[in-house]
Amino acid sequence: MFHESHELLRTRLHSREPAGESVRRQLQLVQPERAQSSQILRFITCGSVDDGKSTLIGRMLKDLGLVPEDTWENVLAESERRNFTRVKPDYSLLLDGLLIEREQGITVDVAWRYFTTSKRKFIVADCPGHEHYTRNMVTGASHCDAALVLVDARKGLLPQTRRHLAVVAMMRVRSVLVVVNKMDLVHWDRACFDKIRLAVTECASQMGLAEVTVIPVSAVDGGNVVQEAPDALWYKGYTVLQALETLPGRRHQGVPFRLVAQWINRPDQDFRGISGQVIGAPVNVGDSIQVLPSNAQARVQRICTFDGDLQHAHPGQAVTVVLDSELDVARGDWLVKTVDAAPAVTNLLEANVVWMSDTPLIPGHRYDLQIGCTTVPGSVRLIQHLDVSSLKTHEAARLHCNDVGRCEIVLERPVPIDSYVDSIETGGLIFVDRKTFRTEGAGMATPAARREVVWHETTVDRNARAAIKGHPPQVVWLTGLSGVGKSTIANALEARLNAVGVHTMLLDGDNIRHGLNRDLGFTQADRIENIRRIGEMANLMLNAGLVVITAFISPFRDDRQLVRGLVREGEFLEVFVDAPLAVCEARDPKGLYKRARAGQIPDFTGVSHPYEPPLKPELRIDTSLASVAESVQAILTSLKAKGFRV
Repeated sequence: MFHESHELLRTRLHSREPAGESVRRQLQLVQPERAQSSQILRFITCGSVDDGKSTLIGRMLKDLGLVPEDTWENVLAESERRNFTRVKPDYSLLLDGLLIEREQGITVDVAWRYFTTSKRKFIVADCPGHEHYTRNMVTGASHCDAALVLVDARKGLLPQTRRHLAVVAMMRVRSVLVVVNKMDLVHWDRACFDKIRLAVTECASQMGLAEVTVIPVSAVDGGNVVQEAPDALWYKGYTVLQALETLPGRRHQGVPFRLVAQWINRPDQDFRGISGQVIGAPVNVGDSIQVLPSNAQARVQRICTFDGDLQHAHPGQAVTVVLDSELDVARGDWLVKTVDAAPAVTNLLEANVVWMSDTPLIPGHRYDLQIGCTTVPGSVRLIQHLDVSSLKTHEAARLHCNDVGRCEIVLERPVPIDSYVDSIETGGLIFVDRKTFRTEGAGMATPAARREVVWHETTVDRNARAAIKGHPPQVVWLTGLSGVGKSTIANALEARLNAVGVHTMLLDGDNIRHGLNRDLGFTQADRIENIRRIGEMANLMLNAGLVVITAFISPFRDDRQLVRGLVREGEFLEVFVDAPLAVCEARDPKGLYKRARAGQIPDFTGVSHPYEPPLKPELRIDTSLASVAESVQAILTSLKAKGFRV
């Protein structure tokens, strides 16, 4: 998730920073080492209640010789008071720092620890296992590159274990290590381990987790934690420590350069810079930059840091970028390179959601969505709830606290966003209650559409309007691929008709999705519904006596035929605006083909989604051969044959 969203989640969900100033200083020392992130593994421990997460990490720290002698003596003394022995003390006391945790023997908050071995540095988040604290687990996972999920060998995969696996899968945690703990209590039974390993493999496969390692362990005895277990000679794999030392580190982001403006740095009238963290790829002095969502452009004049100016800045560095011209840049705007495929700027998202509030997530309810440094109002519509026991999804009216699911989010204005699959920093969002300002849930987004604004009116009687206007009503339906020229021809046609007194209304495919069809995406079902609604609206405008000009891709023949069936005979003029795909892609005025080829737009017509050309259109225009004026004249000729004086 976004860097700033991490901080918001951390403070709002009350997760605990590492105990002790020395540990805080150690964590601060890690920050300058972002460039060596492959040597640092940030991992989370999770699982159901009392599976032994804290005990496992405590045992590992002790076996690595990382526990000071006086601290260990305190643990031994406290263990004896809690009916443990000095031979088998309570290793969880090394991590459970809150009084309530010590009293109940469970972890209720996120405990951060830092340790190092000869091969690697580690930052570990020990997270609570109780269902009520799933939100704390989400906070920890948002920081981590790997997850260590514990399973009690006696109990197998419990619903909460499955929920944690679902969450780490949704949050794209790169590597998952499943530790089957308390093997000593089942006498290191291989059949028991194999049964759990098979269940884990099947569950992980269904959730899309690719890298899963399963290890039999006894955290209390230390078997397969740091040293091999003498009672499990049948096991030939890694110990927990060996696995952690070999897991891949922070994944590379699958996006080009981004810088999300955290604040505008203007200490005096002579300096104005845009401050933020470099994400995705390096940026250089002289690079051509585009600001989103305004699309204004400039070049990088300086890259400033606390230690002086740089010629290059790499991902993870906090910098202030100075541009060579004064552009209107606000907090939350994005800087991207003009040579790269631009991210989606959209107000429709799909998102995997972990709901954290006692107040359920309800479709239609307005929330403030924090996306990076931007806050925009929005609401959800369709909700799919994930049953963590069966791993099946079903439609739901709401999500309750600790539920996980998937929903569609409609924002009240377009914002730039990446897919969470490609970038955890620029693809995450959080739901904030507009009244209480509390964090309600976290989401991992996928851009689904881009939208503009359109105003539409429907009025009066067909015959009365037609009599006043002096011409019959008509639909001129322009269909064809993106970039073929539909909107350009439609605009020019409307201008010509208006010049001779014809009353028109132009409906454009991009603009109509803001109002009437704002709730629709770009799946095949949504495209069908999109055209159906437009056909109904066009028919209403015919009743107003207008000439309705439409510019929609409308890729399916059946849908265009449905609209033809809504209107009277002769009132539907289908114009096939045609050109070779290569010509449309070369034009690409909105950069959509480039993004579609890069896999950023799913189901894009002409690339990954089919277009069905009309079989018998009233008119076909090849815009690779005909000019805009010639195209308009061809349509006017067809209208003359219908009695229009044009």
